[in-house]
Amino acid sequence: MEEVRNQQVILKDYVNGLPKESDMLLKTSSTILLKLPKGSNGVLVKNLYLSCDPYLCCLMSKSQVSHLESFTPGSPIAGLGVAKVVDSGHSNFKKGDLVWGWTGWEEYTIITAPDALFKIQHTDVPLSYYIGILGVHGMTAYYGFHEICAPKKGEYVFVSAASGAVGQLVGQFAKLTGCYVVGTAGTNKKVELLKNKFGFDEAFNYKDEQDIDEALKRYFPEGIDIYFENVGGKMLDAVLLNMKTNGRISVCGMISQYNLNEEEGVRNLSHIIMKRLHMKGFIVGDHFNLYPKYMEMVIPLIKEEKICYIEDIGEGLESAPAALLGLFSGKNVGKQVVVVAHE
Repeated sequence: MEEVRNQQVILKDYVNGLPKESDMLLKTSSTILLKLPKGSNGVLVKNLYLSCDPYLCCLMSKSQVSHLESFTPGSPIAGLGVAKVVDSGHSNFKKGDLVWGWTGWEEYTIITAPDALFKIQHTDVPLSYYIGILGVHGMTAYYGFHEICAPKKGEYVFVSAASGAVGQLVGQFAKLTGCYVVGTAGTNKKVELLKNKFGFDEAFNYKDEQDIDEALKRYFPEGIDIYFENVGGKMLDAVLLNMKTNGRISVCGMISQYNLNEEEGVRNLSHIIMKRLHMKGFIVGDHFNLYPKYMEMVIPLIKEEKICYIEDIGEGLESAPAALLGLFSGKNVGKQVVVVAHE
Protein backbone atom coordinates (compact mmCIF):
# COMPACT_ATOMS: atom_id res chain seq x y z
CA MET A 1 0.00 0.00 0.00
CA GLU A 2 1.33 3.42 -0.98
CA GLU A 3 1.67 5.88 1.88
CA VAL A 4 1.91 9.57 1.01
CA ARG A 5 2.22 12.88 2.78
CA ASN A 6 -1.12 14.50 3.63
CA GLN A 7 -0.68 18.23 4.22
CA GLN A 8 -3.50 19.65 6.39
CA VAL A 9 -4.82 22.94 7.77
CA ILE A 10 -5.53 22.34 11.47
CA LEU A 11 -7.60 24.41 13.89
CA LYS A 12 -5.25 25.00 16.83
CA ASP A 13 -7.95 25.84 19.41
CA TYR A 14 -11.40 27.36 19.71
CA VAL A 15 -11.50 31.10 19.06
CA ASN A 16 -13.53 34.03 20.36
CA GLY A 17 -14.42 36.57 17.71
CA LEU A 18 -12.89 36.55 14.26
CA PRO A 19 -10.01 34.04 13.97
CA LYS A 20 -6.47 35.00 12.97
CA GLU A 21 -4.23 33.19 10.53
CA SER A 22 -2.21 31.96 13.52
CA ASP A 23 -5.31 30.07 14.74
CA MET A 24 -4.94 27.82 11.69
CA LEU A 25 -1.83 25.66 11.53
CA LEU A 26 -0.41 24.19 8.33
CA LYS A 27 0.58 20.64 9.28
CA THR A 28 2.96 18.86 6.91
CA SER A 29 3.88 15.77 8.95
CA SER A 30 0.72 13.68 8.47
CA THR A 31 0.67 10.68 6.13
CA ILE A 32 -2.15 8.59 4.69
CA LEU A 33 -2.52 5.21 2.98
CA LEU A 34 -3.99 5.46 -0.51
CA LYS A 35 -6.12 2.38 0.15
CA LEU A 36 -9.20 2.10 2.33
CA PRO A 37 -9.37 -0.57 5.06
CA LYS A 38 -11.08 -3.79 3.99
CA GLY A 39 -14.83 -3.59 4.49
CA SER A 40 -14.96 0.21 4.51
CA ASN A 41 -18.08 1.87 3.11
CA GLY A 42 -16.26 5.19 2.74
CA VAL A 43 -14.59 7.03 -0.10
CA LEU A 44 -10.97 8.22 -0.20
CA VAL A 45 -10.57 11.36 -2.26
CA LYS A 46 -7.79 13.62 -3.47
CA ASN A 47 -8.94 17.21 -2.96
CA LEU A 48 -8.65 19.52 -5.96
CA TYR A 49 -10.50 22.72 -4.98
CA LEU A 50 -11.68 24.11 -1.65
CA SER A 51 -14.33 26.74 -1.02
CA CYS A 52 -13.67 29.63 1.38
CA ASP A 53 -16.91 30.79 3.01
CA PRO A 54 -17.59 33.16 5.93
CA TYR A 55 -19.58 30.62 7.97
CA LEU A 56 -16.45 28.47 8.39
CA CYS A 57 -15.13 31.04 10.86
CA CYS A 58 -18.27 30.56 12.97
CA LEU A 59 -17.45 26.85 13.26
CA MET A 60 -14.13 27.70 14.93
CA SER A 61 -16.01 28.87 18.03
CA LYS A 62 -17.22 26.39 20.64
CA SER A 63 -20.35 28.42 21.35
CA GLN A 64 -21.32 29.21 17.77
CA VAL A 65 -24.94 29.11 16.58
CA SER A 66 -25.21 27.01 13.43
CA HIS A 67 -26.85 23.93 11.97
CA LEU A 68 -23.30 22.57 11.57
CA GLU A 69 -21.07 21.24 14.33
CA SER A 70 -18.04 23.20 15.49
CA PHE A 71 -14.64 22.04 14.28
CA THR A 72 -12.52 19.99 16.67
CA PRO A 73 -9.23 21.59 17.77
CA GLY A 74 -6.28 19.57 16.52
CA SER A 75 -8.23 18.29 13.51
CA PRO A 76 -8.43 19.60 9.95
CA ILE A 77 -10.83 22.39 9.10
CA ALA A 78 -13.53 21.20 6.71
CA GLY A 79 -15.73 22.73 4.04
CA LEU A 80 -17.05 22.33 0.53
CA GLY A 81 -14.66 20.99 -2.06
CA VAL A 82 -14.20 19.31 -5.41
CA ALA A 83 -12.25 16.06 -5.34
CA LYS A 84 -11.25 12.95 -7.30
CA VAL A 85 -11.95 9.47 -5.96
CA VAL A 86 -8.76 7.53 -5.20
CA ASP A 87 -10.42 4.47 -3.62
CA SER A 88 -14.00 3.58 -2.82
CA GLY A 89 -15.84 1.07 -0.68
CA HIS A 90 -19.19 2.55 -1.69
CA SER A 91 -21.18 1.13 -4.60
CA ASN A 92 -22.09 4.58 -5.97
CA PHE A 93 -18.50 5.67 -6.50
CA LYS A 94 -15.46 4.24 -8.26
CA LYS A 95 -11.83 5.24 -8.64
CA GLY A 96 -11.46 8.23 -10.95
CA ASP A 97 -14.92 9.71 -10.31
CA LEU A 98 -15.07 13.46 -9.83
CA VAL A 99 -17.23 14.56 -6.90
CA TRP A 100 -18.15 17.63 -4.86
CA GLY A 101 -19.35 17.94 -1.29
CA TRP A 102 -18.08 18.28 2.28
CA THR A 103 -14.40 17.46 2.62
CA GLY A 104 -11.32 18.31 4.70
CA TRP A 105 -8.84 21.13 4.28
CA GLU A 106 -6.12 18.64 3.39
CA GLU A 107 -4.65 16.92 0.37
CA TYR A 108 -6.51 13.62 0.93
CA THR A 109 -9.71 12.95 2.89
CA ILE A 110 -11.54 9.78 3.88
CA ILE A 111 -15.25 10.59 3.63
CA THR A 112 -17.18 8.22 5.88
CA ALA A 113 -20.66 9.41 4.80
CA PRO A 114 -20.35 9.45 0.98
CA ASP A 115 -24.13 9.58 0.44
CA ALA A 116 -23.72 13.35 0.89
CA LEU A 117 -21.35 13.54 -2.09
CA PHE A 118 -22.52 14.64 -5.53
CA LYS A 119 -21.02 12.95 -8.57
CA ILE A 120 -19.99 15.47 -11.24
CA GLN A 121 -21.72 14.82 -14.54
CA HIS A 122 -20.82 17.89 -16.61
CA THR A 123 -17.04 18.14 -17.06
CA ASP A 124 -17.17 20.59 -19.97
CA VAL A 125 -17.35 23.48 -17.49
CA PRO A 126 -14.65 24.43 -14.94
CA LEU A 127 -14.60 21.92 -12.08
CA SER A 128 -14.23 24.72 -9.54
CA TYR A 129 -17.75 25.85 -10.49
CA TYR A 130 -19.08 22.96 -8.41
CA ILE A 131 -18.19 24.83 -5.23
CA GLY A 132 -19.77 27.94 -6.67
CA ILE A 133 -22.35 28.46 -9.36
CA LEU A 134 -22.97 24.72 -9.83
CA GLY A 135 -23.00 23.90 -6.13
CA VAL A 136 -24.26 25.29 -2.84
CA HIS A 137 -23.77 28.94 -3.78
CA GLY A 138 -25.68 28.65 -7.02
CA MET A 139 -28.49 26.76 -5.32
CA THR A 140 -28.55 29.41 -2.57
CA ALA A 141 -29.00 32.18 -5.12
CA TYR A 142 -31.60 30.20 -7.04
CA TYR A 143 -33.71 29.08 -4.09
CA GLY A 144 -33.45 32.32 -2.14
CA PHE A 145 -34.36 34.49 -5.11
CA HIS A 146 -36.75 32.43 -7.21
CA GLU A 147 -38.44 30.18 -4.67
CA ILE A 148 -38.68 32.57 -1.69
CA CYS A 149 -39.00 35.96 -3.41
CA ALA A 150 -41.06 34.86 -6.46
CA PRO A 151 -39.82 37.80 -8.56
CA LYS A 152 -41.90 39.47 -11.24
CA LYS A 153 -40.74 41.46 -14.25
CA GLY A 154 -40.27 45.13 -13.45
CA GLU A 155 -39.72 44.73 -9.71
CA TYR A 156 -36.97 46.57 -7.84
CA VAL A 157 -34.28 44.35 -6.31
CA PHE A 158 -31.46 45.19 -3.90
CA VAL A 159 -28.55 42.81 -3.26
CA SER A 160 -25.98 43.27 -0.48
CA ALA A 161 -22.50 41.70 -0.72
CA ALA A 162 -23.38 41.73 -4.39
CA SER A 163 -19.97 40.82 -5.85
CA GLY A 164 -19.62 37.68 -3.72
CA ALA A 165 -20.26 34.06 -4.59
CA VAL A 166 -24.03 34.29 -4.14
CA GLY A 167 -24.74 37.99 -4.73
CA GLN A 168 -23.28 38.10 -8.24
CA LEU A 169 -25.67 35.32 -9.26
CA VAL A 170 -28.74 36.81 -7.59
CA GLY A 171 -28.21 40.04 -9.54
CA GLN A 172 -27.92 38.20 -12.83
CA PHE A 173 -30.95 35.98 -12.12
CA ALA A 174 -32.87 39.18 -11.36
CA LYS A 175 -31.83 40.80 -14.64
CA LEU A 176 -32.78 37.65 -16.58
CA THR A 177 -36.21 37.91 -14.94
CA GLY A 178 -36.56 41.52 -16.08
CA CYS A 179 -36.05 43.24 -12.74
CA TYR A 180 -34.27 46.50 -11.93
CA VAL A 181 -31.25 45.60 -9.80
CA VAL A 182 -28.95 47.59 -7.52
CA GLY A 183 -26.06 46.02 -5.63
CA THR A 184 -23.63 47.16 -2.99
CA ALA A 185 -20.00 46.19 -2.41
CA GLY A 186 -17.00 47.42 -0.43
CA THR A 187 -14.63 48.73 -3.13
CA ASN A 188 -14.99 50.89 -6.23
CA LYS A 189 -13.44 48.09 -8.30
CA LYS A 190 -16.25 45.77 -7.23
CA VAL A 191 -18.85 48.42 -7.94
CA GLU A 192 -17.58 48.72 -11.51
CA LEU A 193 -17.60 44.93 -11.78
CA LEU A 194 -21.26 44.81 -10.76
CA LYS A 195 -22.26 47.33 -13.41
CA ASN A 196 -19.95 46.41 -16.26
CA LYS A 197 -19.53 42.63 -15.88
CA PHE A 198 -22.64 41.37 -14.08
CA GLY A 199 -25.10 43.81 -15.63
CA PHE A 200 -26.51 45.44 -12.49
CA ASP A 201 -28.43 48.62 -13.30
CA GLU A 202 -26.67 50.50 -10.49
CA ALA A 203 -24.21 49.77 -7.69
CA PHE A 204 -22.58 51.70 -4.87
CA ASN A 205 -19.71 51.40 -2.41
CA TYR A 206 -21.31 51.28 1.03
CA LYS A 207 -18.05 52.46 2.62
CA ASP A 208 -18.37 55.76 0.74
CA GLU A 209 -21.86 56.40 2.10
CA GLN A 210 -22.33 58.36 5.31
CA ASP A 211 -25.95 57.20 5.54
CA ILE A 212 -27.11 53.92 3.95
CA ASP A 213 -30.75 54.96 4.32
CA GLU A 214 -30.14 58.07 2.22
CA ALA A 215 -28.22 56.03 -0.37
CA LEU A 216 -31.11 53.57 -0.72
CA LYS A 217 -33.61 56.41 -1.10
CA ARG A 218 -31.42 57.76 -3.90
CA TYR A 219 -31.34 54.46 -5.79
CA PHE A 220 -34.88 53.34 -4.88
CA PRO A 221 -37.04 56.49 -4.69
CA GLU A 222 -40.19 54.34 -4.87
CA GLY A 223 -38.88 51.62 -2.54
CA ILE A 224 -37.53 48.06 -2.73
CA ASP A 225 -39.66 45.05 -3.72
CA ILE A 226 -37.03 42.35 -3.04
CA TYR A 227 -33.98 42.38 -0.81
CA PHE A 228 -31.47 39.52 -0.87
CA GLU A 229 -29.83 39.66 2.56
CA ASN A 230 -26.16 38.74 2.98
CA VAL A 231 -24.99 41.27 5.56
CA GLY A 232 -27.35 42.02 8.47
CA GLY A 233 -26.74 44.72 11.08
CA LYS A 234 -26.85 48.35 9.91
CA MET A 235 -27.49 47.33 6.29
CA LEU A 236 -30.64 45.40 7.20
CA ASP A 237 -31.78 48.25 9.47
CA ALA A 238 -31.58 50.72 6.57
CA VAL A 239 -33.23 48.36 4.08
CA LEU A 240 -36.27 47.86 6.33
CA LEU A 241 -36.93 51.61 6.13
CA ASN A 242 -36.99 51.41 2.32
CA MET A 243 -38.99 48.26 1.63
CA LYS A 244 -42.29 48.55 -0.22
CA THR A 245 -45.52 47.18 1.23
CA ASN A 246 -45.67 43.40 0.66
CA GLY A 247 -41.94 43.30 -0.10
CA ARG A 248 -39.92 40.10 0.26
CA ILE A 249 -36.61 39.59 2.05
CA SER A 250 -34.63 36.39 1.54
CA VAL A 251 -32.10 35.90 4.35
CA CYS A 252 -29.07 33.99 3.10
CA GLY A 253 -26.38 35.19 5.53
CA MET A 254 -25.31 37.96 7.90
CA ILE A 255 -21.57 38.34 7.44
CA SER A 256 -21.39 41.51 9.53
CA GLN A 257 -22.63 39.54 12.56
CA TYR A 258 -20.35 36.50 12.34
CA ASN A 259 -17.80 36.14 15.12
CA LEU A 260 -19.03 39.21 17.01
CA ASN A 261 -19.02 38.97 20.78
CA GLU A 262 -22.30 40.92 20.72
CA GLU A 263 -24.68 41.30 17.81
CA GLU A 264 -25.61 44.77 16.59
CA GLY A 265 -29.21 45.60 17.36
CA VAL A 266 -31.71 46.09 14.52
CA ARG A 267 -34.10 48.89 15.44
CA ASN A 268 -36.50 48.96 12.50
CA LEU A 269 -38.13 45.53 12.79
CA SER A 270 -41.57 47.09 13.23
CA HIS A 271 -41.51 47.76 9.46
CA ILE A 272 -41.99 44.00 8.95
CA ILE A 273 -45.45 44.43 10.47
CA MET A 274 -46.42 47.82 9.07
CA LYS A 275 -45.36 46.93 5.51
CA ARG A 276 -46.59 43.29 5.65
CA LEU A 277 -43.13 42.09 4.68
CA HIS A 278 -42.31 38.46 4.02
CA MET A 279 -38.86 37.81 5.52
CA LYS A 280 -37.58 34.26 5.45
CA GLY A 281 -34.29 32.67 6.38
CA PHE A 282 -33.27 29.36 4.86
CA ILE A 283 -30.66 26.62 4.88
CA VAL A 284 -30.03 25.61 1.30
CA GLY A 285 -29.24 22.02 2.25
CA ASP A 286 -32.94 21.55 3.02
CA HIS A 287 -33.83 22.16 -0.62
CA PHE A 288 -31.47 20.05 -2.72
CA ASN A 289 -34.44 18.15 -4.11
CA LEU A 290 -34.53 21.12 -6.51
CA TYR A 291 -30.91 20.66 -7.62
CA PRO A 292 -31.78 18.84 -10.90
CA LYS A 293 -34.25 21.63 -11.74
CA TYR A 294 -31.59 24.24 -11.04
CA MET A 295 -28.95 22.46 -13.13
CA GLU A 296 -31.38 22.19 -16.02
CA MET A 297 -31.77 25.97 -15.87
CA VAL A 298 -28.19 27.10 -15.25
CA ILE A 299 -26.02 24.81 -17.42
CA PRO A 300 -27.43 26.26 -20.70
CA LEU A 301 -27.00 29.80 -19.33
CA ILE A 302 -23.31 29.11 -18.67
CA LYS A 303 -22.68 27.43 -22.02
CA GLU A 304 -24.51 30.17 -23.93
CA GLU A 305 -22.57 32.80 -21.93
CA LYS A 306 -25.78 34.40 -20.72
CA ILE A 307 -24.44 34.39 -17.18
CA CYS A 308 -21.01 35.39 -15.91
CA TYR A 309 -19.23 33.91 -12.90
CA ILE A 310 -16.00 35.28 -11.44
CA GLU A 311 -13.66 33.41 -9.12
CA ASP A 312 -10.77 34.60 -6.99
CA ILE A 313 -8.24 31.75 -7.05
CA GLY A 314 -5.68 31.07 -4.33
CA GLU A 315 -2.91 28.59 -5.17
CA GLY A 316 -1.92 25.91 -2.67
CA LEU A 317 -3.37 24.67 0.61
CA GLU A 318 -1.03 27.02 2.47
CA SER A 319 -2.94 29.99 1.02
CA ALA A 320 -6.28 28.88 2.50
CA PRO A 321 -6.18 30.63 5.93
CA ALA A 322 -5.36 34.04 4.43
CA ALA A 323 -7.93 33.52 1.67
CA LEU A 324 -10.63 32.71 4.22
CA LEU A 325 -9.93 35.73 6.42
CA GLY A 326 -9.68 37.97 3.36
CA LEU A 327 -13.44 37.56 2.92
CA PHE A 328 -14.01 39.74 5.97
CA SER A 329 -11.93 42.63 4.66
CA GLY A 330 -13.18 42.41 1.08
CA LYS A 331 -9.90 41.24 -0.45
CA ASN A 332 -11.59 38.71 -2.71
CA VAL A 333 -13.19 39.63 -6.01
CA GLY A 334 -15.83 37.00 -6.77
CA LYS A 335 -16.04 33.49 -5.36
CA GLN A 336 -12.98 32.64 -3.24
CA VAL A 337 -11.51 29.28 -4.24
CA VAL A 338 -8.28 27.57 -3.19
CA VAL A 339 -6.56 25.14 -5.57
CA VAL A 340 -5.14 22.18 -3.66
CA ALA A 341 -4.09 20.16 -6.68
CA HIS A 342 -4.64 20.26 -10.43
CA GLU A 343 -6.39 17.24 -11.85
